[in-house]
Amino acid sequence: MTDYPLSDRGLADPTTEAFWAACEERRLTVQACGACGHRQMYPRAMCLDCGATDALSMEEVSGRGVIYSVTTIRIPVTEEIAPPYLLALVDLEEGPRLLTNVLGESAGIGDAVTLDWRERAEAPPVPVFRRVDD
Repeated sequence: MTDYPLSDRGLADPTTEAFWAACEERRLTVQACGACGHRQMYPRAMCLDCGATDALSMEEVSGRGVIYSVTTIRIPVTEEIAPPYLLALVDLEEGPRLLTNVLGESAGIGDAVTLDWRERAEAPPVPVFRRVDD
């Protein structure tokens, strides 16, 4: 990777730059509001809870969570991931819910998951999850 900002490489915008930079270091971050304490994912220009625009920062999270919903994708959607694969909503311990992939062949609602990474050749790795008991 180059030393140019991710947004200059076409991989992020100013709002998501810090998220993708943390991913390059294999750290999962969510946006946190210093005014009200709300945590949200994906990063936005304002807090969805209180509307603050000048109190937002990125905060590293544990990478532990629970599956809220999961489905198996059986048709090709992108060349990066061959079907079948699991697409899930994961509730992080810290509050936000992420749309992500779960590694492995099966997972269910309520399963505990932990952070993993899917490497990409020309871009930062993508946060994915795996079941704790796998």
